[in-house]
Amino acid sequence: MAKAKTRAPLTTAQQLGSLIKSARDIMRKDKGLSSDLGRLPMLTWIMFLKFLDDMEQIEESRADLRGEKCRPSIDKPYRWRDWAAKEDGVTGPELLAFINQEEAVLPNGKKGPGLFTYLRGLRGGNGNGGRRQVIATVFSGVANNMISGYLLRDVINKVNGIHFLAKEEMFTLGHLYESMLKEMRDAAGQNGEFYTPRAVVRFMVEVLDPRLGETVLDPACGTGGFLVEAYAHLEKQCKTVQDRKALQERTIFGGEAKPLPYLLCQMNLLLHGLEAPKIDPENSLRFPLAQIGDRDRVDVIMTNPPFGGEEERGILSNFPDDKQTAETALLFLQLIMRKLRRQPKPGRAGVVVPNGVLFGEGICARIKEDLLKEFSLHTVVRLPNGVFSPYTSIPTNLLFFDRSGPTKEVWYYEQPLPEGKKNYTKTQPLKFEEFSDCLKWWKKRQENERAWKVPAVDLLGRGCNLDVKNPNAAEDLEHQPPEKLTADILIKEQRIIEIMGQIQQLLSEPPK
Repeated sequence: MAKAKTRAPLTTAQQLGSLIKSARDIMRKDKGLSSDLGRLPMLTWIMFLKFLDDMEQIEESRADLRGEKCRPSIDKPYRWRDWAAKEDGVTGPELLAFINQEEAVLPNGKKGPGLFTYLRGLRGGNGNGGRRQVIATVFSGVANNMISGYLLRDVINKVNGIHFLAKEEMFTLGHLYESMLKEMRDAAGQNGEFYTPRAVVRFMVEVLDPRLGETVLDPACGTGGFLVEAYAHLEKQCKTVQDRKALQERTIFGGEAKPLPYLLCQMNLLLHGLEAPKIDPENSLRFPLAQIGDRDRVDVIMTNPPFGGEEERGILSNFPDDKQTAETALLFLQLIMRKLRRQPKPGRAGVVVPNGVLFGEGICARIKEDLLKEFSLHTVVRLPNGVFSPYTSIPTNLLFFDRSGPTKEVWYYEQPLPEGKKNYTKTQPLKFEEFSDCLKWWKKRQENERAWKVPAVDLLGRGCNLDVKNPNAAEDLEHQPPEKLTADILIKEQRIIEIMGQIQQLLSEPPK
């Protein structure tokens, strides 16, 4: 019987940070990688393979101790331990050929499929079908963009110093990885649509409060921010081995159709402790809405669906004829409404939507009518301008609703900018602490200068226009968007001209 593998000594937080920094510094020397948009995905797939091999070696050791056989999801000589673990292993052009080429000389000297070709071809079998499928999906959208095989070997050697199954290291790595995702979002500019501000994510998870035993879904999960936060929230509730098993296997679900965010999401969840993330790699909108039944429904949905995108005609045909629209956010809103569980406990959702959804007419109004009549849209949190700046200037709102019955009244809460602040920036983003007043109000609701309520019948009577201004607060000119200020100034100037004209006419008239 084989002995259990001795665990490598722990790496401190400082050492881990230094390893990651060194790997990224090496990548900066490679001509094939010009920015963090290229470097982070490279580092991610390398870390993914090291993580996977660490996890499977532990599983094998445990199986040996039980006298059982455990086959890894990746076969020899493609496992990390076979080609990457030795510092003086394959390098240079031979390493690039092994990774990139369809047919290559393998580390054992034989000829066979190159690494990526092999990984992309993994399907089912081997007792690890689900994991093999995930690996194949991850690497279907991955490329090796490093030109120097020698620099690549140096990066691999750095990553080999990370021990992924030490809980202390995983905690630190999770935070390091999140900071890298934020850097990538910053580097991506307007293409960074798969990142939601952490403060918004934390707030939404806090108020939705998923409980152990419930199922949680983000159908447009990007890099997994909502799911990571939900996992951390639920992990605190685990008391037994059965609790942890339920959390690991039957609780967290996501969907992400773009290959790069899908890869980043898988790694993000793995680093935060979810051992086998259940992320659908295809378009969550691909199923006919009418065919989604009880077995497909979940308890909690939290998401920031893409704004303003356009779906192919085949996707639109999955929706009712009178509710087909090019606005992706509205398609996802319909999907979320359909996916919420009715029984035994009403499902609940929190969704980020652009301002246009609130005042939209036509198809948008028909969708909102369903939301008001068939769901309880209990809260709309109006976020201040610039929360997503500088990546988008579109004002955003948070909709919270559940399946407890038709809406009776909608509470609005206007989240303010901090006193003295004109807008948010990359270096000064929205902070979770800024939601403290809203969190206090959430549990004991009363109207105040930031909160007001509107009967659902009034909203239905105004064509389902949910864009209701705060009746309790003076208009804050400083925080209005420039186009609104300009329009208001023009209206006022026109009125002044009219008044001046009337005065001039009165002055020119002869006295009676």
